[in-house]
Amino acid sequence: MKKDIHPNTYREVVFHDNSSDTDFLVSSTVKTTETTTYNGKEYPLFRMEISSASHPFYTGTEKVIDTAGRVDRFNKRRAATVAKK
Repeated sequence: MKKDIHPNTYREVVFHDNSSDTDFLVSSTVKTTETTTYNGKEYPLFRMEISSASHPFYTGTEKVIDTAGRVDRFNKRRAATVAKK
């Protein structure tokens, strides 16, 4: 390994999801300037806009939008190809 390229600040950090107001305690090397209290102990704080607690894919609120009938066009092309065979 090359020397002096790996961070030496591997520690526990609280990640705060701003959109769902959820906190996660994770080991990380992220640089932060804020601190917070989590379970009675003070940790560095990293704020983020989205996480698994608020992302539509993980929360089950994901919506699939068919823009300009792309699915219908695909199904028609596929049906034409299958009919040729």
